Amino acid sequence: MNPEPASGLGRFLTLADVAEILNISAGQAYALVRGGELPAIKIGAHGHWRIEREVLERYIAAKYEESRRMSLWQQSEFADLPELFAEAPRID
Repeated sequence: MNPEPASGLGRFLTLADVAEILNISAGQAYALVRGGELPAIKIGAHGHWRIEREVLERYIAAKYEESRRMSLWQQSEFADLPELFAEAPRID
């Protein structure tokens, strides 16, 4: 198996390409697009989804940054303060 599956592909990737690059199922890739988490466009008469390679790279970088920030937050002195995570009282 090629370690860089999309290295020979053009500017736009299919959902199958994205799924392979992210090591997820095609259904999961479709859910990312349909949910608006991963920007994509529909091309052609049948409306096949296409994701620009650069958009996917930015998405991956943003996920790394999100993970980094979450890790820093969990390591911070505030992460174990229960009042930060308590549910607000219900007003009936």
